[in-house]
Amino acid sequence: MADGVGRDGTTDGADEPDRDVDLEDDSGAVIAAVGRQVRLWREAAGMRAAELGAAIGYGENQVYKVETGKRIPKPEFLDRADEVLGAGGKLAAMKKDVMEARYPKKVRDLAKLEADAVEMGAYASVTVHGLLQTEEYARALYRGRRPAFSEDQVERFVAARMARQSVFERQPAPLLTFVQEEATLRRPTGGRMVLRRQLEHLLEVSALRHVEIQVMPTETEEHSGLDGPHRLLKLSDGTAVGYNEVQLTSRLISDPKEVQILEMRYGLIRSQALTPRLSRTFIEKLLGET
Repeated sequence: MADGVGRDGTTDGADEPDRDVDLEDDSGAVIAAVGRQVRLWREAAGMRAAELGAAIGYGENQVYKVETGKRIPKPEFLDRADEVLGAGGKLAAMKKDVMEARYPKKVRDLAKLEADAVEMGAYASVTVHGLLQTEEYARALYRGRRPAFSEDQVERFVAARMARQSVFERQPAPLLTFVQEEATLRRPTGGRMVLRRQLEHLLEVSALRHVEIQVMPTETEEHSGLDGPHRLLKLSDGTAVGYNEVQLTSRLISDPKEVQILEMRYGLIRSQALTPRLSRTFIEKLLGET
């Protein structure tokens, strides 16, 4: 996953406003199917869109957008519509499908890999890695993106990125390692207080027994990561894949020879960075200076 703004939301959420559907994303088919079901149940109940909207607290236009697959319904929309239309739980049962569909496809695909990984490693050279970001930090990144995202898009991407961080709570816990460039820990993305809370969060996460965070000092002369950030995921079936994202291009790397090169580079990067213990001390020092 890209450690910067990227195109994910990655990966991570609280209730949000209804979302416009990205028709180039396969989520469109899911949302269209849900919308058709809402319309069929409404028509079977002999209600007009305006009547349904009034009964569940939404406008007529919002109901039409949901029914035509142009809007992603919030969970409470489906709960209220289910009750008003007497759907017997059939509409409410679609909340899980809608929850997954509201995240960008790329994020969902990457999240599936993360859910199957027994070990993950990431080198981040531009910003704090997405899996380590606080909500404030991630929001600042997305708001700074040009061309600009709408506020709805920003919130969608932030929610997706935060959702992916459930990987830290998985059982059995995967081994998660990160190498952060020193510059990423000094840049005041979002302002001084956002950076302070981000550094505090890194210290909290690094205290987890299955997580190791290392800092690559700027003064390091030998550096095997100058070709850019990358990720490695070792899956439960014994295979390994890499993942790169640069500017507008993302790429899943599955060729064994290429994955081997990334593994070699990541191993060297970790050996050249500060140890996890010294990295904690380094981050604590930065926090004191911020």
